[in-house]
Amino acid sequence: MANFLKNLLNKISLPSPRRSESVVGVDIGASSIKVVQLKKEKGKAALETYGELSLGPYASGPAGSPTNLSSEVLANALKDVFRESQITSSDVAVSIPAASSLIFILELPGSQSEKDLREIVPIEARRYIPVPISEVSLDWWSFPKREEEYAEPEVSQGEALTESRPRLDQNKTEVLVAAIHNDILNKYREISEKAGLGGSLLEIEIFSNIRSALGHDLSTIMLIDFGASSTKLSIVENGIMRKFHIIARGSALISGNLSKALDIPFARAESLKKEFGLLGIGTNKNVADVSALVIEYIFSEANEVLLNYERKTGKTANKIIFSGGGSLLKGFLDKARDNFKTEVLLSDPFGKTEAPEFLQKVLQSVGLPFGVAVGLALKKIQ
Repeated sequence: MANFLKNLLNKISLPSPRRSESVVGVDIGASSIKVVQLKKEKGKAALETYGELSLGPYASGPAGSPTNLSSEVLANALKDVFRESQITSSDVAVSIPAASSLIFILELPGSQSEKDLREIVPIEARRYIPVPISEVSLDWWSFPKREEEYAEPEVSQGEALTESRPRLDQNKTEVLVAAIHNDILNKYREISEKAGLGGSLLEIEIFSNIRSALGHDLSTIMLIDFGASSTKLSIVENGIMRKFHIIARGSALISGNLSKALDIPFARAESLKKEFGLLGIGTNKNVADVSALVIEYIFSEANEVLLNYERKTGKTANKIIFSGGGSLLKGFLDKARDNFKTEVLLSDPFGKTEAPEFLQKVLQSVGLPFGVAVGLALKKIQ
């Protein structure tokens, strides 16, 4: 996936400054900005600094609440988190929210050349894009041909069993397509300009998260990014994203529901959520009950996506990996393991970086929200 969106990113990147030794990944989320600075040392990505800044106060709201801020305010917040985190590099990659993008797979008949795709994809993509094609920027990546197995033949008693042999599916070309509205691209370009960042590469957040969360595992994996305002599901097979789905519910909804159910301010509800999570007992059992409603809905929809994928492809997920700040909820991992019929793990974004030994436990405990920022920095350092 390293080259995906290469064309699009080149189109919208700002003029590049002189290459610095350090690189920065910037994840502008709904409720906070996360930054990670890496430096390449002896062929490895060494962590130099990282930080997170809540955006709620910039909208006169509490920390943890989702926001919809202007480019100017976001640029000021970006300057603040750079200063507080002691970011020194301006060689930056910035995330574009998946919710502001449209990602889908085109299945085209026959074997298509790159020249053919340049003509076909914009025409076929119109069927999926609800606005005029002139209002979006498109990029695409053609999947390599993959082996598919013949179904095992049915045999009667006494018949010889014919061995099932793999074959290459040459009857279609699959193309992963991303469409981003030009207004969104202009907004993030403006944020970078106002923050004084030259050469800011832009990438849709889901690809950054896949880069930091997954290793060299070629099995079928579902990655679930449990964010503040939404939850992003992606199914990755042989290192390639085959399915993408957004659930319009995130961890901030838990705090909002607690605020209403207990008649308390959002800030207090956010605090109770972090303190008790799904483990609330006694007088705090209602915190767990309210939290569980959102979690169970997300799990139910994720299971439905997995089931539909299995029906379509005949392939099951070997593991599910969770990332995002919502996955830090107390008792979350145990509940996830009770709900899914496969191996469930938490992502370790900083696991692909080198850091001092004394920081290892800290990074493991706070790393989940930094998956996108780490993935962006890793792309820049490649």
